[in-house]
Amino acid sequence: MKSKVLALSLGAAVFSFGAMSNAFADGAALFQAKGCAGCHGAGGNAPVMPVYPKLAGQNEQYLLQQMKDIKSGARSNGQAAVMKGVIANVSDAEMAEIAKYLAGAK
Repeated sequence: MKSKVLALSLGAAVFSFGAMSNAFADGAALFQAKGCAGCHGAGGNAPVMPVYPKLAGQNEQYLLQQMKDIKSGARSNGQAAVMKGVIANVSDAEMAEIAKYLAGAK
């Protein structure tokens, strides 16, 4: 009986871990899916307007903080009003993945 309970517990843990790792797509896919590339260009390096920043290669923590500040309203300068509507549908975990991706992009 103990071995059945242990086996079921282990199976549930493995299943949960697999579901959790699949819950978050990689940063590149999120960058596309959340519409970021529409303004910042493919890979975050070719903005469609000169006032939109190039994001590729920026510091990961800086990028993450900017996204969080825009979402919370702490940042409201520049193009933050445009970003506010977009970033509203991006979770903190997704922001972290996008920031990680952009920091490594060239």
